[in-house]
Amino acid sequence: MFEIFSNVTNSVKTSQVKRCFSLKTFSEFPRMTIQCRGQLIDLSTPKIMGIVNLTPDSFYDGGRLQNQSEVLEQVAKMLHEGATFIDVGGYSSRPNATPVSEAEECHRVVPVVELLVKNFPEILISVDTFRSAVAEAAVQAGACMINDISAGRLDDQMMHTVARLQVPYIMMHMRGTPQTMTQLTDYQDIVKEMQFYFSERIAAARTLGINDVIIDPGFGFAKTIEQNYAILQKLELFSYQKVPLLVGVSRKSMIYKVLDSSPQEALNGTTVLHTIAVQKGAKILRVHDVKAAHECVQLLQHLA
Repeated sequence: MFEIFSNVTNSVKTSQVKRCFSLKTFSEFPRMTIQCRGQLIDLSTPKIMGIVNLTPDSFYDGGRLQNQSEVLEQVAKMLHEGATFIDVGGYSSRPNATPVSEAEECHRVVPVVELLVKNFPEILISVDTFRSAVAEAAVQAGACMINDISAGRLDDQMMHTVARLQVPYIMMHMRGTPQTMTQLTDYQDIVKEMQFYFSERIAAARTLGINDVIIDPGFGFAKTIEQNYAILQKLELFSYQKVPLLVGVSRKSMIYKVLDSSPQEALNGTTVLHTIAVQKGAKILRVHDVKAAHECVQLLQHLA
């Protein structure tokens, strides 16, 4: 048996074996940096973005942070565990979430940004909003990045505002709104259509003078579970956009529905998908569990 196995393996060229079993390493993707609060952030090694939800109805941690002390404790923990960015959001974008007014979103977000900047002077805060007025108020309060689920399509002033503020801009792929997106999953070729979408959105941003653009495939936004995995399988193709790629799969339904579990039980599955995403070119992981994601990146560094 061993002799047969030896004969078979010897007949396979070394290059073919390497091609079958090799994994992507950080050095195989373009070197990328972004400017954030006067700092040049090198994304050669992927960075972690910790999620701070200030909404009562987010799918995993909605309503957990009830006061300033809890927010400070959570953010201190995330920074200690390796988060480079903290993403603060006051509008739940889960499917069929109840909309909130612009005033209410500002009321949730801006005081927390001010609180975090006061207590963590070096913090790099991203604000998860599709509203230009919220984005402007948050940056004035100390945020340094805008994370827009609509890529400017739900507020025609968003890109103009980001260009004037000169902060990095995360643009996500989505159809419709959080209230309608589950009905908008009919694609001929989802990856090809997303590539066209990002090409057009990046061009629009560049025309207005936005220097630092980051793209997010929007796992779970106007996509079925099968479509999410089709995107993940071809994730490396998004590197052709030549901008950093952010991936947000943390504890999402594409994990726990496949495993017949719940968001609370989805950390192991999340880590598996984070590993795949980093191997396929993700530069930022947006996560609930910073320590696990940071350890994932640390271990993958040893493949480089």
